[in-house]
Amino acid sequence: MAMLAEARQWFEQWIGAVAVTVDGVAGRFMRRRSVELDENADGTFTARIAQAKDGALAAPVSFRLDQDAPLPQLSADWKAAFDGCRIEARLRSDHIVSRVLDFPSQAGDFLDGMIRAQVDRLTPWTAADAVFGWGPPQPIANDRIEVVFGATAAAKVDPLLRLAKTLGAASIAVSAPATGGDGVPLLVTLLDRPLRGLAGPAVPRLLRVGLVSAAATAAVCLLLNVYLGGWLQSRQEDLQHRISQRRAALRIDANGDGSGLGLLAKRKQTTPSSVMVLEAISRVLPDTTYVTELRIEGNKVQVVGMTQDAPSLIRLLEQSPQFTRATFFAPTTRAANESAERFHVEANISAYFGSGT
Repeated sequence: MAMLAEARQWFEQWIGAVAVTVDGVAGRFMRRRSVELDENADGTFTARIAQAKDGALAAPVSFRLDQDAPLPQLSADWKAAFDGCRIEARLRSDHIVSRVLDFPSQAGDFLDGMIRAQVDRLTPWTAADAVFGWGPPQPIANDRIEVVFGATAAAKVDPLLRLAKTLGAASIAVSAPATGGDGVPLLVTLLDRPLRGLAGPAVPRLLRVGLVSAAATAAVCLLLNVYLGGWLQSRQEDLQHRISQRRAALRIDANGDGSGLGLLAKRKQTTPSSVMVLEAISRVLPDTTYVTELRIEGNKVQVVGMTQDAPSLIRLLEQSPQFTRATFFAPTTRAANESAERFHVEANISAYFGSGT
């Protein structure tokens, strides 16, 4: 029964994966109608069709939200236009928090984590209660990048999401105006979310033929497991027993008298001590760097502290023969009252720290 339950679960996952693939392929070749939804100063919204070809929908329509429904009610033509469309909503700047952030240029691959960790400091909301986004990074002086950040409360966007689902839209994107560091206005996308699959409920019906063949294959596999599973299990246990015996014999041959002194000597040479790791770290880091935390876990070392140039630490650690694969394991931050950057770096420790003599 457990095997049948696992097979059923696998079938369900397979159906979902194929459905997602069909949606992705269909999304590339199918063009959805786009409806632009602009927020007005009085809290109402104006909808217009991008590149409208239907004369009945050429004129925009305005409405307000009343319990997640448009008031006055939309005409039949507009309801049909919203069904399966992509809604591009643009909010006013009244309820938007906009900031211009700067980071080291090497932090471009970590912007999501670095910005998400600062949402509660940049806005009145936590990351869970806010909808936020940022524009493309722009290079500025001193090897740094500038990012335009925008956010609003999730309660401001939730009514639009419920409206889009009520009208049967396929997806919705919410953006807000912001101003870059050079004074150029731009739109920051706060949310871009699909609301339903393109293939729809027809996907499971299309997969029924595939399920029949898959069920036949599963039945054959179950029979093979019943008749051959026990034999394969016994063979595996026998091989594991022989491998264990062979490894024990090799250890005795390597140690000579089997006293284990050779293993202890080898472990001493291949296991880095905390003192040697600390000495290697002190030689690598520049004088302008201050370490506040040092953790050694297995073959990895994590260093936390303050420095003037956090990205350069990766290069210095990589150049050292004692460390490899140096990377940031947490965002690099700079507080308003601090001139240095707070870094979080980890690296693999080379197991060999000295000669055997």
